[in-house]
Amino acid sequence: MRKMITVFMISFIGINVFGQQNNEKELSNAEQFSAKSGTLIQKVFLPVGTIKKCEMQVIEYTDLISNTKQKALKLSYDVVSSYSTDTKTAVLDTDEIDGLMKSIKLMQDKVMLTVPTDYTEVSFKSRGGFEAGCFVSKGAWSSYLKLEKYDGKSYVWIDKDDLTTFYDLLSQAKVKMQ
Repeated sequence: MRKMITVFMISFIGINVFGQQNNEKELSNAEQFSAKSGTLIQKVFLPVGTIKKCEMQVIEYTDLISNTKQKALKLSYDVVSSYSTDTKTAVLDTDEIDGLMKSIKLMQDKVMLTVPTDYTEVSFKSRGGFEAGCFVSKGAWSSYLKLEKYDGKSYVWIDKDDLTTFYDLLSQAKVKMQ
């Protein structure tokens, strides 16, 4: 009987561990740095600009005990419903900015020049769950930023021309992150 209970418990634990989708927010390296316990963290927010009501800031995290620093890019977007306002956020590490900028340039210069007949998606994803991309819908390209991985309400829909503005804002952020 004891063996049967043990096998049942192991099976139950296995189903719980492997059978559930993990909807917890993934953290960037900067967010992990700022979440360390036993530290005194200072955050300085440096404004960069706004694209389609999505605010961009460089955050400078400083551990005041060890005097170590880390910077990141924060994107914030307020989703307004009839009852409340929910702020969606994404944090990108310094080492992810170049890859995002290259991805945007490739989308503009190669991907979006022609419209394929088949449904097509192109996307860049950060370690924290941020996504930027484009897809073909009804014979035209649509572009987006998605701030939170598991949240369909965190999309910021942008036009093709907005990609240039976003790229320019990323360039400004990169300067502030040095």
